[in-house]
Amino acid sequence: MSSVVAIGVSHHSAPLALLEALSVERELVGKHLDDLLAREHISEAVLISTCHRTEVFVVAEKFHGAFKDVRDAFSDLSFLPPERFIDHLSVTYDADAARHLFELAAGVDSVVIGEHEILGQVRDAWEDARAWGSSGPVLNLLFRHAIEVGKRVRTDTAISRSVASVAHAAVIMLDEQIEAWSDQRVVVVGAGSMSRGVAKFIAERSPGSLVVLNRTIERAQELCDEIGARAEALAELDSELAAADVVVCATSSPQLVITTDQVVQATADARRLTLVDLSVPRNVAPEVALLDSVALLGMDELRQFAERGLSERRAELPAVQCIIDEELDRYRSASSARSVAPLITGLRQRADELIALETARFEVRLGGLSPEDRETAEQLVRGVVAKLLHEPTVRLKDSAGTLRGERLVGSLRELFDL
Repeated sequence: MSSVVAIGVSHHSAPLALLEALSVERELVGKHLDDLLAREHISEAVLISTCHRTEVFVVAEKFHGAFKDVRDAFSDLSFLPPERFIDHLSVTYDADAARHLFELAAGVDSVVIGEHEILGQVRDAWEDARAWGSSGPVLNLLFRHAIEVGKRVRTDTAISRSVASVAHAAVIMLDEQIEAWSDQRVVVVGAGSMSRGVAKFIAERSPGSLVVLNRTIERAQELCDEIGARAEALAELDSELAAADVVVCATSSPQLVITTDQVVQATADARRLTLVDLSVPRNVAPEVALLDSVALLGMDELRQFAERGLSERRAELPAVQCIIDEELDRYRSASSARSVAPLITGLRQRADELIALETARFEVRLGGLSPEDRETAEQLVRGVVAKLLHEPTVRLKDSAGTLRGERLVGSLRELFDL
């Protein structure tokens, strides 16, 4: 009997270097799905690869064989020997694998609880697998339910409604101070992960202008191409400060990037400037907060604001788990019914074959009946057979997925030669 097996690494189990080694670019997913299907023990596969995880969901007849196949596939992908990563692999199967995927789609398993991106990433992974032909009836059913879980959790609970990241907190706090984003000239200093998050949130608000500064202008340009902003070199900081209304600084520099003298000069016209420092260590001189024309938001305020949001999201976890439990029961019922459907179909086909054989054997005797009488006789036979098969069919569906169900399946196969 086939099982669903989930094998992979995530931020829970593996260091960043290993996550990077096992990550798969989306354009290469098809190649790796082909590789998985070519292995002996795998009949279906879906590959999920994000910044924080690379996981494979497969359908396999033999658990240990499937584990070895996926392990070897990861080795080929990363050019690492299995002993370098095997202790970091997390493995679940059947109901536990389904629960894991549901929690993943719900945002429970993410670095930031309740984040939206993971649901889209799960959907994209499934769509890629379907397009490549590697996701069949078993994984299609599982992933369809997972997407439904993700949507229901975000609709029926508040797990995604509170601020949960520092980047998000920064923009929400700016929302409270800015009357109209369309009037704001915004400068983002840095093009790392934190800056990218802030820049994307700000771009969604359609500011009057948005500029990204970075030491490597090519990296800034990549971000700007995504969000429709303008890229400049960090050397242009003074001139951009002089025109800015809002400046967000998030670089990896160990030294100050924005000094008090720079801010004093930039605000010489008494224009009000809002500064947000997301850097650790600080990139904006703390003395800037003493200037009358400047509002400075630092990491302490932002972390406290984000932590309140995370606490609100954590409070939603019991409600989310109740939904996952309900949906898991619904999935098990659907999965069990699907697993016995071919046998039930075969049983009914076998009954139809026997009726046809017996009808042919009595053809001579039936020849003297009128068409109406013959139809009545055939309906009588089919009705009796249908009633005889009804109770076994119902019991088979009800017990599917249990040991009793497996015994019934074996008995029916043997009794009816299916």
